[in-house]
Amino acid sequence: MTAMFCNGLPATSEDLRALALRNYGHFTVMQVRGGAAQGLHAHLARLQAATRELFGAELEAGRIVAELRHALAAAGMGDCSVRITVFSREFDIDDPARAIGLDVLIALAPPSTAGGAPLRVKSYRHERTLPHIKHAGTLPLFHFRRQARLAGYDDALFVDAAGRISEGSIWNVGFWDGARVVWPQAPALHGIMQQLLEAGLRETGVAQVRREIGLGDLPGFQAAFASYSRGIHPLAAVDGVAFEGGAGLPERLARALATQPWEPV
Repeated sequence: MTAMFCNGLPATSEDLRALALRNYGHFTVMQVRGGAAQGLHAHLARLQAATRELFGAELEAGRIVAELRHALAAAGMGDCSVRITVFSREFDIDDPARAIGLDVLIALAPPSTAGGAPLRVKSYRHERTLPHIKHAGTLPLFHFRRQARLAGYDDALFVDAAGRISEGSIWNVGFWDGARVVWPQAPALHGIMQQLLEAGLRETGVAQVRREIGLGDLPGFQAAFASYSRGIHPLAAVDGVAFEGGAGLPERLARALATQPWEPV
C-alpha cells in the first residue's frame, strides 16, 4: 500500500496528472526506520542542489522535513520506503525559463531491503543526461534493465563512450581488489548509499580509491557490489566475468555502513 502527499496534503489526481504529463523534475529515495533515516542531510542537500539547477529556485530544507514528518504521521508509517519528488504544476514547456512555484510529492511504501542471490549483470553502452542528478528521465534505465532480464541477466551495468564503467540501472557499483574498495571514475550519480559507505570506510580504516575501470579490468577484482537506497547487494558476475566473492568484504561494508547515524526526521 502506498500513501501519497503533495505539499502537505493527500495527493490528488490533478497533482499526479501534472507530474505525469510534464515529466520534469527530480527525486530521492530513502529508507525510514523508527522515524529516522541514514543520510537524511545528504538527501536534503541532493534535493536542494537539483532544485537550483532544474528550476533556478531555492527549496528550504525545513519545508521538506516538515512535509515528510507530516506524511509519516498522517500515514502512521514509522518504517517505510520514501520517495520525495520535486516538480512544478506550473511548468510550461512553451516557456520553461519562467519563474514558477515548487511542488513536493512524498510517496510512502512498505519498507524494503536489499536481499536475494548475488546479481548477474549485463553491460550496455549508455550515458545518462545530467548524470549527477536523480531526475525523472528513467526510461533508458528501465529499458536496459528489461533488456538484461530478457537476455537472462538480473540487471544492467552502464559503460560510457570512452569504455569506462559508470553505474548500474538504479545503483552505484563498487569493486574489491583484495585490499581496497575501488569506485569507478566516470560521470554518474553520486548515490547517497555510496556516500555513506565512503564515509564509513574512512572511519573504519578500509582503503578506497576512485579510478577509471573498463570491462577488460574486471578479471583483476575479487568481488563487486551494488549500493542503492535499499542497501548493499553483491554482484556474482558482469557479462562473462565471475567474481570469487571477496572474503570478508560484506562484513567490512556492513561495519562501514553501521558507523553512519540514523537521523530523526
